[in-house]
Amino acid sequence: MSRSYFPKCVALSALLVLSVGALDTFIAAVYEHAVILPNRTETPVSKEEALLLMNKNIDVLEKAVKLAAKQGAHIIVTPEDGIYGWVFTRESIYPYLEDIPDPEVNWIPCRDPGRFGNTPVQERLSCLAKDNSIYVVANIGDKKPCNASDPQCPPDGRYQYNTDVVFDSQGKLVARYHKGVDFTPQKQSRGTTTTWKQRVVSCYQN
Repeated sequence: MSRSYFPKCVALSALLVLSVGALDTFIAAVYEHAVILPNRTETPVSKEEALLLMNKNIDVLEKAVKLAAKQGAHIIVTPEDGIYGWVFTRESIYPYLEDIPDPEVNWIPCRDPGRFGNTPVQERLSCLAKDNSIYVVANIGDKKPCNASDPQCPPDGRYQYNTDVVFDSQGKLVARYHKGVDFTPQKQSRGTTTTWKQRVVSCYQN
């Protein structure tokens, strides 16, 4: 996945799904930190090693989320690639990916972590949002299986997406945005039509 930064409009766009519509104003926090990077990104690591690295970065983010909530923020936007780093190959990023379901499934990972398989990163982000009563915007990786009936399906049988997610103040997954590009080997990048609450926010396009 390529290295880039959250556009400034991400917080405003995420607020399209906020349940605080009755508020005339809101407080948004935008946070950056020195990402803890993996020792190597050219070769795949185990899922356990990948999770260990991601949890170290989420430990850092947790402090920012708690501070933002204490200061009255309704939403916090965390860094692009802030959970696992960057400069990966298609194969080496795979252990860091989770299956992120459509938000229409009405899911709170913190309360029902096993519903969509092994999703410890989504569970933890959901709990951060729920335990601190704050919306959390984060950037993680999504994986979606495909098969030969799809002419654009990569040879390894999956799509991999750089993905923004939003968890509301109850920990519910309320938005998933594939950031416009599927990273496929030796193929033109495949655009997506995944939206925030059925509306494409043009400022997210790469």
